[in-house]
Amino acid sequence: MSKPDFVTHFTAGMDHFNRREFWEAHEAWETLWLAAETDIEQFLQGMIQIAAAYHHVQRGTYRGAGRLFDAALKRLEPFPPVFCGVDRGAVEKASRHHLAWLAAAGGTPNERLSSAEYPILTVPDAGAIAPPSLQW
Repeated sequence: MSKPDFVTHFTAGMDHFNRREFWEAHEAWETLWLAAETDIEQFLQGMIQIAAAYHHVQRGTYRGAGRLFDAALKRLEPFPPVFCGVDRGAVEKASRHHLAWLAAAGGTPNERLSSAEYPILTVPDAGAIAPPSLQW
C-alpha cells in the first residue's frame, strides 16, 4: 500500500482545524499518522491529540479534553515551534491556557468557549508544508 500524500492530508487537517472542525482534522492527520515511520509519528499524534481535545471541549466532555491537552503538549515538546511548515505557537499557548482553565474549574467549567477562543494554526510559508524528510 502506498503512503498518502503528506501535503494534501496535512493541509486538509489544518483547514479543518481552523474551521473548528476538530474531528475532521483528527481524521485527516490520523491517515498520515498510521503511515508514519519516523519521528513525524510523534508530531502527528500530538496534533491529533490537540484536535481531539478541542473536539471534547466543543462537546462539553471536558474530562477527556484535559488529558488530551496534557498528552499533546508533552508529545509536541521536542519539536520546534515551526515544524513541517506550520507554526503551532498560538495553538500550544491556547492549549496550555485551556488546560489551566479546565483545572481551575475542577475539570467542569460552567461556560463554553466562544468561537473566537479557539486557536488557529498558521503557515508562515505555504511552500514549506512537508514532512521533515522524504522518508516520512
